[in-house]
Amino acid sequence: MSGARPPVRRRRRRLGLAALAGWLFADLLLVLALVSMSGQPDPLAAADPAVPEESATESPEPEPEPTEDEGPRGVERDPVEFGVSGGDAGELVEQLAAATERWAGREAAFVLTFGGGQGGTRYAGEVNALLHRARPDMFAEGITREDFHDLGEPGNTARLWVYFYTAPR
Repeated sequence: MSGARPPVRRRRRRLGLAALAGWLFADLLLVLALVSMSGQPDPLAAADPAVPEESATESPEPEPEPTEDEGPRGVERDPVEFGVSGGDAGELVEQLAAATERWAGREAAFVLTFGGGQGGTRYAGEVNALLHRARPDMFAEGITREDFHDLGEPGNTARLWVYFYTAPR
């Protein structure tokens, strides 16, 4: 019995990373398909016999014209862009008023401000705080505004992206 070898244990093959990713993708696709189908009405459900179908000869009633107070307003896709610079609040208010003169009478939906340099986010916040002072009719007191920084620009400068509503209120 000296020549007998111990039994060889075979290694179990493990699935590779690509195979696991494939299974994960397939499972995710199955879940998304089930979720999207759950929101669809049953195509085999019988129509309610108590509700008569509309005849093709009847003309539909015209929809009423929306009034200014009905429904949400849209927002322009492309922002209006301009820049300001300096540290004096009064000077910044003047720059903001002059830069937005062309769009007087319009109302801004939200503003993204990119301050330059290391302290750009702080500077953008200071500029955003002055928007209502510069144009109260354009920038409501509680307007949505976001402060960002742009390290590629010099300090005490800001680039503003103003998104206007599509319709006046």
